[in-house]
Amino acid sequence: MLLTKANKTALLPLGGSENVKDPVVQVKLFTPDSGWTWYVIEYDGEDRMFGYVESTYGGELGYFSITEIQAIRGPFGLPVERDRWFTPAPLSSVKEELSRHEELNEVAL
Repeated sequence: MLLTKANKTALLPLGGSENVKDPVVQVKLFTPDSGWTWYVIEYDGEDRMFGYVESTYGGELGYFSITEIQAIRGPFGLPVERDRWFTPAPLSSVKEELSRHEELNEVAL
């Protein structure tokens, strides 16, 4: 299950973060065998979500479908999972953390 009842309640309705300077990411979804992560901010209660998507190609805000995400399989056939240990955080903090990880990876190379 990608979204729990608690997740669905915590997420803003679609369009709810439009005038919010630093919206809170409530849910993190990821491919365990690939470089894709979805940080969910809004949910329409049915299928459509809005949030920040991070991949090996970079990151961007956008809309995505939970139905499509459920159908995704990584290179080893693993499905997308919800990070059960993710703590809701402002989008700016999430991006800052991603930047730190990117810097550490560059140093390791």
